[in-house]
Amino acid sequence: MQAYICEFIGTMMLIILGDGVVANVTLEKSGMKNGGTVQICMGWGFAVMLPAFIFGAISGAHFNPALTIALAVNGAFKWSMVPGYIVAQMAGGFAGAIIVWLMFKDHYDVTEDARTKLATFCTVPAIKNTPRNIFCELVATFVLVFAILGISQVVDLAPGLSQVFVFGIICSIGMSLGGTTGYALNPARDIGPRFAHAILPIKGKGPSNWDYAIVPVIGPILGGLVAVGLYALVF
Repeated sequence: MQAYICEFIGTMMLIILGDGVVANVTLEKSGMKNGGTVQICMGWGFAVMLPAFIFGAISGAHFNPALTIALAVNGAFKWSMVPGYIVAQMAGGFAGAIIVWLMFKDHYDVTEDARTKLATFCTVPAIKNTPRNIFCELVATFVLVFAILGISQVVDLAPGLSQVFVFGIICSIGMSLGGTTGYALNPARDIGPRFAHAILPIKGKGPSNWDYAIVPVIGPILGGLVAVGLYALVF
């Protein structure tokens, strides 16, 4: 039970900090409006790193159904725990998005562009092309999972340094590959907050674009599976 609680709180923290940085630099009247994509990439890197430091020893700090499934396929995680982890991660993503909305509600109220509001909750493609969008998420998540697995190849790694490497991985993916789909990498990061967007009474909000939601689910899961398969072949 402790591991499930950690996955819930960790994913909630991830979304508070991750969706929070997007809201911080895009919503009207925010003191950090126009902070730019570099701030967003670094904010997401820290959003993953900080809860990983806190909960890594207890739950493994997955915070991501794609990573959980990939590790189960790889034999590094018990299949019996997969459903509970995914429920906790999705719930954490939902709760985190609600907290971001409560914090920035005044700024949501004065922001007119519905697409900007949606982008503070979940991913929005720069150009919608579902097959290519899925491929982009597959490649980005492949890099994420393969790199996380590859950390174990570092000899005499100092305790805690792996979480710093994860920060670098997230920032690198965002800066190099994030412009196409917003680099969800994680179904819980997208679906939980997207559901929050759908039910919250957000002033002037548009549709939640559920027709796109298949992309941040299928792409990351496939990318994680490709990563563990190739990693097993190489190592």
